[in-house]
Amino acid sequence: MCLITFAYKSHPTYSFILAANRDEFYERASAPLTYWDEDKNILAGQDLIQGGTWLGLNSQSHFATVTNYRDGATPDNDRLLSRGKLTRNFLEYHSSAREYLTELEATKQQYGGFNLLLGDAFGLYHLSNKGHSSMKLSPGVYGLSNALLNTPWPKLIQVRDQLSLLIQQPEIDPDALFSIMQSDQQADDAQLPDTGIGYDWEKLLSSCFIRTGTYGTRATTLLLQKPCGETHIIEQNYDANGPQQRYQYRLALTPIGIRDDC
Repeated sequence: MCLITFAYKSHPTYSFILAANRDEFYERASAPLTYWDEDKNILAGQDLIQGGTWLGLNSQSHFATVTNYRDGATPDNDRLLSRGKLTRNFLEYHSSAREYLTELEATKQQYGGFNLLLGDAFGLYHLSNKGHSSMKLSPGVYGLSNALLNTPWPKLIQVRDQLSLLIQQPEIDPDALFSIMQSDQQADDAQLPDTGIGYDWEKLLSSCFIRTGTYGTRATTLLLQKPCGETHIIEQNYDANGPQQRYQYRLALTPIGIRDDC
């Protein structure tokens, strides 16, 4: 994933609301949101090159998503492990997010630069191998792109602020969430981050929704979870020509953070 905004325990109806865009080269083979043939406990999209996922859930009510950390000055080398394995490993893992992250601390530098967001019954957690150790998140509205959590890039501020306005309503319209993530307005030059990839790419990547001839937003995923555990996950896929299939599932899960005080 390359742009995520989420509201945790900040809405009267939904205890967890997330909207996320996955940006990738169009030619990279991937499977849409579905239950995996090799593990029916996992509901996720799948990168068919490395076998991992950018976002998913499992039958143990674990949630995981990941973004890369963009640093053109010191790019990742080819020997590093795929970030998609971080999420896949957690969805295959049967212990808590806290335990998984504790184990991951010893090996996190073996992966390309990443931001990892994990959830389970005990809470919602963030870890980056470019910043602090794992952190349990408090209720609030957050944004995550290709820098550390809440780094104020223009597109992150845009989607986070719009989500903050949207959650003032008692009901959440999925189409309104999709609209937040589909803005193709690019940032002003003076507001562009400098991640070492050059002006042209900084400009292209500064919009929430990206579309070039070869690279762009491949999927927008929404997750709406109520305190009772009723969970609705929707994925809209895109290719270079525009919207393609939409997939959605309704699940009964243990809600994220229900045992937050344990």
